[in-house]
Amino acid sequence: MNNKLIFVGDKILREIALPVDAITDETHAIIKNMKTVMADQRGAGIAAPQIGINQRIFIFIEPGDRPDINVCINPEITARSIRQIEMEEGCLSVQGPDGPVFALVSRPETITATWTTLDGKTKTRELTGVAARAFLHEHDHLNGILFTDYLSDLKRSMVMNKVKKRKS
Repeated sequence: MNNKLIFVGDKILREIALPVDAITDETHAIIKNMKTVMADQRGAGIAAPQIGINQRIFIFIEPGDRPDINVCINPEITARSIRQIEMEEGCLSVQGPDGPVFALVSRPETITATWTTLDGKTKTRELTGVAARAFLHEHDHLNGILFTDYLSDLKRSMVMNKVKKRKS
């Protein structure tokens, strides 16, 4: 099992992830691995493609007094607010020499989402603010979309120049 982070430029980050047919021991191992990599990188979320696994799984930390790690298997977004908010966003897979590169991204303020939990139950929640943003960001990974895709050509170029400095 891969416990290495996959970086921008790897083709798996542009693929549409495959649905999880059944929650197995392998699913549990993938999620354990994702939690380890996310913690090692001090991230707020990570999707299976970011560790080289083409499955519709992601985890994210929901801010609060006791941050919870949400495990989302086969997640779907069922509603998005019209109101958008702009916030800084970064990605563990888009890193410059000093870590993840950040840029302002506009996303819906509130979403309604449904997913399967690790124990096989269906969960439906309305998420707002940072939690909605984290869900949307990680969900995008399952569809081959990076946050840089929402940037203007100039801003994307600036982000990618920082990424290139990391590689050299």
